Amino acid sequence: MNGLEGFDAHWVWIAIGLILAALEMLVPGVYLIWLAVAAIVTGLLTLGLDLALPSQVVIFVSISLIAAFSARRFLRDSPIESSDPLLNQRGGRLVGEMAVVTQAFEGGSGRIKHGDSEWLARGPDLGVGERVRITGSNGAVLIVEPVPLIETAKDSDSEGASDSQA
Repeated sequence: MNGLEGFDAHWVWIAIGLILAALEMLVPGVYLIWLAVAAIVTGLLTLGLDLALPSQVVIFVSISLIAAFSARRFLRDSPIESSDPLLNQRGGRLVGEMAVVTQAFEGGSGRIKHGDSEWLARGPDLGVGERVRITGSNGAVLIVEPVPLIETAKDSDSEGASDSQA
């Protein structure tokens, strides 16, 4: 006894395609969508050509493989560019920012304060209270260099000028 006797085959394929598309939205991975497309196309071809079950399965598998490999090749050749490539790289976003040493650098490592956060940092030996510029990151450890006193004075002068204009 066939459990699908009361259903038209094309509606079954279209329903499977819509279920796979919904699953792709719930569990993103850019794979189920190609199976969903193949199932919907198989359903439309079955509706138009009244295909037998073995033909439907062959068409579904063929379209699935073609769609998945074509999409893979297309995405490999034209990758999606992020509008913010440093989105999940907090240390990388801090490059170029100024910070203050909160724990003296001895042996090349210490702690700095940037904003309301303290970070482990590596750089030359420095004393507490000295200003540093963040030049890079290695995981959660920031790489810093000392800021010359003249540059610090220029920064404070420009901040004072912008405050007086406000």
